[in-house]
Amino acid sequence: MESVARVSEISASSSESFEDAVKVGLNRANQTLRNIESAWVKDQNVMLENGEIKAYKVNLLVTFVLE
Repeated sequence: MESVARVSEISASSSESFEDAVKVGLNRANQTLRNIESAWVKDQNVMLENGEIKAYKVNLLVTFVLE
C-alpha cells in the first residue's frame, strides 16, 4: 500500500522549557491534524524580556499521512 504524507510547520512556545514547547505544539497539532507520524524540531530559540528568558520557542515540522 502506498501512502502520501504532508509536512506542516508550526511554532509553539512555553514558559517552562523547550521540551514543554514541543509538547504544546504537538498537542495542538493533534487537535487539527490526523495521522501524525513524526515531528522534527527545526529550530529553537528563547524570547527575552529585560535580559531574562520569558519563553522557550520551537519551530516544528510535523509529518502526517494524507487519507
